[in-house]
Amino acid sequence: MTKEYDLVILGAGTGGYVAAIRASQLGLKVAVVEKEKLGGTCLHQGCIPSKALLRSAEVFKTVQNAEEFGVMTENTSLNFLKVQERKAAVVEQLYKGVQYLMKKGKIDIFEGFGRILGPSIFSPSAGTISVENNSGSENDMLIPKNVLIATGSHPKSLPGLTMDEEHILSSEGALRLEKLPETITIIGGGVIGVEWASMFADFGVEVTVLEYVDRILPLEDEDISQEMERALKKKGVNVLTAAKVLSEEVTITDGQVLVTFEHDGKKKTVKAEKALVSVGRSANIKDIGLENTDIQVKNDVIAVNKKYQTKESHIYAIGDVIGGLQLAHVASHEGIAAIEHMAGEEAHPVIEEFVAKCTYSSPEVASIGLTERTAIERGFKVKTGKFLFKSIGKSLVNGDSSGFVKFVSDSKTEDLLGVHMIGAHVTDLISEAALAKVLDATHWEVASTIHPHPSLSEIMGEAALAVDGKEIHG
Repeated sequence: MTKEYDLVILGAGTGGYVAAIRASQLGLKVAVVEKEKLGGTCLHQGCIPSKALLRSAEVFKTVQNAEEFGVMTENTSLNFLKVQERKAAVVEQLYKGVQYLMKKGKIDIFEGFGRILGPSIFSPSAGTISVENNSGSENDMLIPKNVLIATGSHPKSLPGLTMDEEHILSSEGALRLEKLPETITIIGGGVIGVEWASMFADFGVEVTVLEYVDRILPLEDEDISQEMERALKKKGVNVLTAAKVLSEEVTITDGQVLVTFEHDGKKKTVKAEKALVSVGRSANIKDIGLENTDIQVKNDVIAVNKKYQTKESHIYAIGDVIGGLQLAHVASHEGIAAIEHMAGEEAHPVIEEFVAKCTYSSPEVASIGLTERTAIERGFKVKTGKFLFKSIGKSLVNGDSSGFVKFVSDSKTEDLLGVHMIGAHVTDLISEAALAKVLDATHWEVASTIHPHPSLSEIMGEAALAVDGKEIHG
């Protein structure tokens, strides 16, 4: 079958399906090609299922500590199959929602693997999409005016280390566990590694984290990294930084994974029932037909301009395939910006310093803008303010007063450079800081905002006041 479209999107993950909806709103005739399920990695193998598991872990830990609230519980236990059933139900409900949105937008869905063809009888320029149907029938040929590549990414491994998804797991394999291991070694202490470490620890699993650099969450402010390491160790997690895993010496013996690594100048080995590899993600650019185009690949990602156009100006790319911040909300925003540009609308590309980043561990981490160190390295003279949750009434009421909020400001202009926080529900609090950044606010303007009492949001005002040493309850 041959069919013409204004736009064909390769990949129906968060970036792809959001872009499709925006294109439909602008009156474009749209088709989406997806080899698996609408919603992509975020919905089915990443953000949503992992957060559902994290929520179950949080509830389990809360019930175990219920006596602190005067609630007496006995014989608390965990049914991990029920945990997985709830996760699946959440995913299924959202999956049906995406399907409804596609139908509402009159967006055609092609289930199969799409490849970009070069100039051919179908079109004088590259961009025709050949779809290998999952049914095995003859390929569909989609002839678009524009193409959007939104094929996402997959878990990366270390050289020579194979993830068999039985003993050595990727994050996707970990989501499919039918029972919890008694012990696990997590290779990588970034966002994904920390979330899984927190989750497994709260479920009662013995956890070791091996991080190559000198601190976990290395892209966050150093104060945040230190507080997270302290929090994980309090849970019983064995955190080892500056630990270089020797991937060629990772072995499986008697059902146990032996991970050998260098630490403090010595070669050491840790043994566990499972190992989880969380060392980042790689762009899905293989075998999608880039070689049939003039599209450039740099550092294993697709090169684009500020409008998300590739070297072929009618072919755009967004999300994990172009590198940068590999976050679902970034992909969505990039998708909208790309669509608006191709439709002749005013587009608003992503500004990295305006993007909120979140880690959904316990405690949570959220940040936006520059860290203190980065700001100094860029030549800013900074002043900072930090305020602890233990001085916030609502935190004490909630029973979790760990963590803090830290403001980083330019001492010359008083512009807000960054906000960094760790504690309960900070992934919900970060949006105020994000709005402040978009509006180019100063810390004192945040401090002038009247925050309701009692609420966790009061910490935003107090931390902003602390920049000038004017905090009230500190």
